[in-house]
Amino acid sequence: MNTQFLDQARKLSLDEQIELVETLWDNIVERNAVPPLTEAQTAELDRRIADHEANPDDVVSWEELKAEALKRIGK
Repeated sequence: MNTQFLDQARKLSLDEQIELVETLWDNIVERNAVPPLTEAQTAELDRRIADHEANPDDVVSWEELKAEALKRIGK
């Protein structure tokens, strides 16, 4: 990474740093760039797929999950 660029970015205000990150992220999205998964991420996805295939009925609907989350935060 260009350390001179990083040093300049660190001198920006918080708002400017956030704007820079948003701009960079938007550029990544526009290019449809997808970073490769790590070995740990791949292993976790494989584990979750295997668990779902072994227990296809062991699911929670979005509505149930959302209601439980709102209940936990008191809303």
